[in-house]
Amino acid sequence: MVSRRLPATSDRIVPGTEDAVRVELDGTPVDGLRGQTIAGVLLGSGVLAWRRTSGSGKPRGVFCGIGVCFDCIVTVNGQRDVRACQRRASDGDRIETQHDALPRPVSEPDPLEGRS
Repeated sequence: MVSRRLPATSDRIVPGTEDAVRVELDGTPVDGLRGQTIAGVLLGSGVLAWRRTSGSGKPRGVFCGIGVCFDCIVTVNGQRDVRACQRRASDGDRIETQHDALPRPVSEPDPLEGRS
């Protein structure tokens, strides 16, 4: 997939201005336009994945694009589990990729053990 950014003035629904925003993804600057979602900024810059699955560590980015799934979650300015497809990017946002390991099973004593 080749990313490309269309001029905001060519948006047929809500023509916008070319006001730039700069966010950081894991410390790397990424440029976008005012009004874009975080996912839009990342995709427009060629970043396709910014989370890894807990089980197999497979890359994830946007799946549904409407806030139903959780494939695009990121940490924004310290707030975890933000859906990148729903949050508009603000100049200076610090975005971090997320990867949470699967929880370890808790071994509890069997309450029925030793009963007849």
